[in-house]
Amino acid sequence: MKRVFLIVLDSCGAGAMPDSPKFGDIGVHTLKSCAGSDKLHIPNLVKLGIGNIDGQEFLGRVENPAGAVARLAERSMGKDTTIGHWEIAGIVSPEPLPVYPEGFPEEVLRAFEEATGRGCLCNLPYSGTDVIRDYGEAHLDTGKWIVYTSADSVFQVAAHEELVPLPELYDACHKAREILRGGHGVGRVIARPFVGNAKEGFKRTSNRHDYSLEPPARTLLDAVKEAGKASIGVGKIHDIFAGIGTTEHVYNTSNANGMEHTDRYVQQDFEGLCFVNLVDFDMVFGHRRNIDGYANALSEFDAWLGTFLPKLREDDILMITADHGCDPAYTATTDHTREYVPLIVAGPKVKPVNLGTRVGFCDIAATVAELLNVELETEGVSFAEEIL
Repeated sequence: MKRVFLIVLDSCGAGAMPDSPKFGDIGVHTLKSCAGSDKLHIPNLVKLGIGNIDGQEFLGRVENPAGAVARLAERSMGKDTTIGHWEIAGIVSPEPLPVYPEGFPEEVLRAFEEATGRGCLCNLPYSGTDVIRDYGEAHLDTGKWIVYTSADSVFQVAAHEELVPLPELYDACHKAREILRGGHGVGRVIARPFVGNAKEGFKRTSNRHDYSLEPPARTLLDAVKEAGKASIGVGKIHDIFAGIGTTEHVYNTSNANGMEHTDRYVQQDFEGLCFVNLVDFDMVFGHRRNIDGYANALSEFDAWLGTFLPKLREDDILMITADHGCDPAYTATTDHTREYVPLIVAGPKVKPVNLGTRVGFCDIAATVAELLNVELETEGVSFAEEIL
């Protein structure tokens, strides 16, 4: 094969894994929650076989699906973006990244304040929209950073764009990334700029940036790049992998923007991987527990998919998957949920087989490496021969 388009529908989980209670998640199922909304209309995904995936029968099984499908269990001990994407790219993480349910220790905050010249507010697990509502005015009054975390391994820094110029916020996050290593090596430092005022409300902007921990081993992206092929990152991919392994990248301002970028790349002549993350499912709808919004976003993706599939060339493969869950109907928390993820594979040469439930997102990495004829050491098991 010449090209693989690997699209991650960020947080589109396919049901609770057996160990999900250990992660505080009981009975979660992102896709099933969306299926309860009248906003969900995904005929193209159904034709490909999404309803034929183990545990997804409620979406509608088809007798002769157009794609190969599977349900993937996560081997890594986590339910966050970084670990999920690392596993998709071939790295299994047996130990979870550090989390801070009571906020960051004094030595971390002190080092951050000394490095940036600004104090800190909050320092608690918080919803991203709630934290600027509760601390936005104090931030404007004092000039202090709003620092917060979540159930995930993240150090998030919010600042008002009119008070703190974006370059200063990004520089502060770079400094935080250097501080947060070793025992405090969180998966991501995230810049969270916002605008607005206390009277009319504060609103986050699309100028977010993630500063990830470097992958601990060689990834699929490295293998593709080192083989002299294109390794293209669309959306958060460049940030998730700390800029390592991509030959070029472009950021998204929305799901629609990410799909536009993918359309542009499918028209280009290249050999290699186009790795796409569509984050609105997670950031805009999953964490906000917006069932109808999530379902509508899936419908919008499905409508786009109907126009994208005919653009695939003879030696192209399309893979659609997810990195974790974020069940919009789960009200116990607003965090990610520990779930299986769906996998759909399509293309002119793809055989419509059901691969059942496989253990390891890393099977994707092994398969893509074989399809593109690049060398990668991974715990994943390739299913390339089964789908071609």
